Amino acid sequence: QVQLQESGPGLVEPSQTLSLTCSVSGASITTNDYYWSWIRQPPGKALEWIGTITFSGRSYYDPSLQSRASISRDTSKNLLTLQLTSVTPEDTAVYYCARGDVNSRINNKYDYRGQGTQVTVSS
Repeated sequence: QVQLQESGPGLVEPSQTLSLTCSVSGASITTNDYYWSWIRQPPGKALEWIGTITFSGRSYYDPSLQSRASISRDTSKNLLTLQLTSVTPEDTAVYYCARGDVNSRINNKYDYRGQGTQVTVSS
């Protein structure tokens, strides 16, 4: 059973850096052909793709967030991290990590997703 668990601070002040961790169990993040993504859902809005890191460690991002987002991984601990710099209240959302494939960015289909963690940006 593959499980993903997000963790991080629930409240972040504007202009600060948001850091989230996704712990993965039941599967290796280096297994061929799996792509690991961060997505978010702002209140009252649809899911938004933030970025993806592949099984080989290559990462890519939504153009609107590319200058602020960074996804990394620790293969020894089988976890993923997301950093989002210079946050504003518009970054308030439930943040999820998810496992998909090369097409997930386009079709928004993931076979496993964490339960999500609420992040509020406010002073």
